[in-house]
Amino acid sequence: MKRTLTIATLALFALHFSPLTSVAQTQTEQYMPGVTTEGAIYALPKTAVRIAVQVEKTTYTPGDLAPYAERFLRLTGVSQEPSTSYRIISVRQSAIGVSDSTKYYAIRFNNKTAAINVAKADDGVLLALNAEPRYQSVPDAFKPWPKPAAVNPRNYMNEEILAAGSTAKMAQLTAQEIYDIRNSRSELVKGQADFMPQDGEQMKLMLSQLDQQDRALTSLFAGTTVSDTTETVLTIIADSALHRKPLFRFSKHFGLVEADDLSGTPYYISIENLTKLPPVDEKDAKKKKAAYGLYYNVAGRMRSTIYDANKIADEAEFPAGQFGYVELLSAELFNKHFGTRLWLNPISGDIDKLEAEQPK
Repeated sequence: MKRTLTIATLALFALHFSPLTSVAQTQTEQYMPGVTTEGAIYALPKTAVRIAVQVEKTTYTPGDLAPYAERFLRLTGVSQEPSTSYRIISVRQSAIGVSDSTKYYAIRFNNKTAAINVAKADDGVLLALNAEPRYQSVPDAFKPWPKPAAVNPRNYMNEEILAAGSTAKMAQLTAQEIYDIRNSRSELVKGQADFMPQDGEQMKLMLSQLDQQDRALTSLFAGTTVSDTTETVLTIIADSALHRKPLFRFSKHFGLVEADDLSGTPYYISIENLTKLPPVDEKDAKKKKAAYGLYYNVAGRMRSTIYDANKIADEAEFPAGQFGYVELLSAELFNKHFGTRLWLNPISGDIDKLEAEQPK
């Protein structure tokens, strides 16, 4: 979502709301940036790390005939107890932009400049002037694979199996039915069946049906295993470097748990500031505060590393508005002698593109 403000006769006066004043607290916490008597209030972004953790949950349910698996089907190691286990499939990072409460500025009214279209995000971050904004791309919402329909193995039991007087007898007859199905499939593949299919499609259908019967009846002995995948999204906003900040814990028995839950293995995040800033010129800084124009970020870079005690799960580098510095774009570019269009990066606050055309 965006907000587009058309403000006639504006001057670009860089008014900084310091977070140390009572006015700043109101602007930051109670005020949604928009159009006021001061002008158009906007914010610059800082870069947050979006972390998507995909976890697979595997549930094992023993079959009704599990005690007879080795005796009749020669299946060894079949558990007769249900179990649930978890494993991390992937940990992926991406950068997103969020409003920086320490970087609110105003475009103030003045009758000496041309009309300006101001495009902002819902949180007040400036996206563009006199141009269609470019939005930050958001990863597609996670969609788990559809589960196959559950099959009831009793639908494939014949009358003799269902009429068995004991579980042992039922297991014996079911095993015999499984061997008959497998024998029928073998004869069909070898072309020795009493009834052979007329074409390839019919052959494929018959083999599929035999395989489904085999799997369904075998599950009475071997049990069933079902896997589900879920995604949990975490967001980390770092105003300075981080070292081994607890992110979450992971347990193979309970999955993703809170960072203070000792049942799981801890995962950490470290964020390194890769930017080497130039020395601050106090005189130049004072001039910028008193000057007319538009503030924008000259973003730095950060490296984000996620790891457990043994290995790195993911590592990535991103631009970081909060690890750079703020520059001032002259208001002269927005007077009536220029047709200026500006696009800011919605994640870092850098200038993505600037077009300034002087009328002939």
